[in-house]
Amino acid sequence: MKELTRPERLAPGARVAVVATSGPVPEERLQAGLDVLRGWDLDPVAAPHVLDRHAEFGYLAGADADRAADLQNAWCDPSVDAVLCARGGYGAQRMIDLLDWEAMRAAGPKVFVGFSDTTVLHEAFATRLGLATLYGPMAAGIDFIKNARAQDHLRATLLAPETVRTIASGGTALVPGRARGITLGGCLALLAAERGAPHARPSAAGGLLCLEDVGERTYRLDRYLTQLLRAGWLEGVRGVLLGSWEDCSDHAGIRPLLADRLGGLGVPVVEEFGFGHCAGALTIPFGVAAELDADTVTLTLDEPALR
Repeated sequence: MKELTRPERLAPGARVAVVATSGPVPEERLQAGLDVLRGWDLDPVAAPHVLDRHAEFGYLAGADADRAADLQNAWCDPSVDAVLCARGGYGAQRMIDLLDWEAMRAAGPKVFVGFSDTTVLHEAFATRLGLATLYGPMAAGIDFIKNARAQDHLRATLLAPETVRTIASGGTALVPGRARGITLGGCLALLAAERGAPHARPSAAGGLLCLEDVGERTYRLDRYLTQLLRAGWLEGVRGVLLGSWEDCSDHAGIRPLLADRLGGLGVPVVEEFGFGHCAGALTIPFGVAAELDADTVTLTLDEPALR
């Protein structure tokens, strides 16, 4: 697995486009998120369809074609320096095949931020554009607009990435040890659902795999992990970082499952690393070379997440 191209860091005055790739976005939360970004001396602009709601399927932020157009137009706009997703939910898989990846590649690298359902987009940005991305809080997310730690860590990653080269979560080691690799991952359910899809990478070999999820029963998490194991997708992985399991079954049941399914990989595994669907979620760069130290529960990037 190769290290991917890192976009340039943001500077004061940078234009940031906020797009809805998945679920519908509450207007009050969007406005609160835009205010936070303005407070960072950035210039946020909401995409034309960011507040749309699908006429028939209320869990979608408008029509697939409109969501895809918003993302592509923002990415290909030379005045836009970064694209932040507004929220997760569901819908990225429905619009991803409508994107013109050649046009987006020609537009050059820029910053992409999102988590949860945007896992499929992180995978596509890696495979189609060879671009490092940021798995972090979204502009209209409750955690982003209300939690200082989430805001501060994303802000530092965007504007002063050299200050957050070492990410320390306060978690614990499930399997001790140290490992080097390229960061990747996201929401476990989406990674499992993407097996065989054209934009997903064929293997996590050589990677430091980040996994988290929300609202899943323990047996479903078991099924997703077992699918990845049976598909051979985890062969050659160097280490595993486990984030939050918000609104999943009680952690007393999840922890033994994670040990059972991942302990046999023979690589360091850390848990409660503080990213994903949790309060104060950290921003994790994907596509960068790093070292995982399970004993100190730290992830140290070889270089800052952004150039």
